[in-house]
Amino acid sequence: MENLIDLNAQNIAEEHICCAISDKKCTDSYQAKKNWLQQEFSNGYVFRRLDTRAKVFIEYGPAEKAWLPITAPGYLNINCFWVSGQYKKQGHAKRLLQTAIDAAQNQQLDGLVTVVGTKKFHFMSDTKWFLKQGFVEADKTSSGFSLLVKKLNAHAPDPVFNDSVRSGQCPETKGIVVYYSNRCPFAEFHALNSLQETAKKRNLPLSVIKLETMEQAQQSPSPATIFSMFYQGQFVTTDLSVCMDSRYDKIMSKAL
Repeated sequence: MENLIDLNAQNIAEEHICCAISDKKCTDSYQAKKNWLQQEFSNGYVFRRLDTRAKVFIEYGPAEKAWLPITAPGYLNINCFWVSGQYKKQGHAKRLLQTAIDAAQNQQLDGLVTVVGTKKFHFMSDTKWFLKQGFVEADKTSSGFSLLVKKLNAHAPDPVFNDSVRSGQCPETKGIVVYYSNRCPFAEFHALNSLQETAKKRNLPLSVIKLETMEQAQQSPSPATIFSMFYQGQFVTTDLSVCMDSRYDKIMSKAL
């Protein structure tokens, strides 16, 4: 089985980060994700992937430092976690998850948490798979997000979502509102380019809000801080492809 490698401050310039490897239009946002990782390594963040040119990786770090609106002191938070294409059903996902469990045990943490959809959301991990691995729902929102936990200490307090996500609404109530961060190498390009053209074509008001600090992300109105779209103040989708003119109407007609 292929080796796993960890990216770090010394090797990230030369190593790929799985997503948008060959997408030339996302070159700038790809570098922005690398810059974000470089910053987060000092906070104990881990980016571990298969040592090959593929989308097989896990990202995790201390929940206190997570760019998410959660309260989970003493837990390890799993962010992006993806095994794609020909690499599925080969044990890679369980192997990567076990490395995170081992890390939590070695650090004597209370367990692991991750944010998913109560049903499958785009650009988020597979809820059913996590439940099969022993995670359980600790909290949920009216907008369809679940906070899953796998406790290593049965007596630890349950993790919870922050109050900023309880209503499923954002403060801005006119037209399209998007929140995004550099946690994803696709988000910035599509939020600042594709979506601008899509909204202009439909004469829709558009507000794009970049989460630039951990503190901003922890008070986000959506648990999906990679990318979340709201319409007239209500949460709609985490699907980045909604930014594209060819996909917008179909996605919105299903969501609204």
